[in-house]
Amino acid sequence: MEAQINPQEIMQKVVRLQLDMEFVKEWIEDVTLTSDDIEALEEAEKEYKEGKLISHEELKRELGL
Repeated sequence: MEAQINPQEIMQKVVRLQLDMEFVKEWIEDVTLTSDDIEALEEAEKEYKEGKLISHEELKRELGL
């Protein structure tokens, strides 16, 4: 017996897939680093290795917070 194709069911699935893809695209944009982000991270890592950074707690103490 041949399966029946239901156009309405197919359209509903396509709409759900489109919504899922929009969610995925937004999520990817949120977690993707730009070249500026990567450069900032590299600079921070360099400063960390050079001992130029202080902890958050130390900064709060210095600012009197």
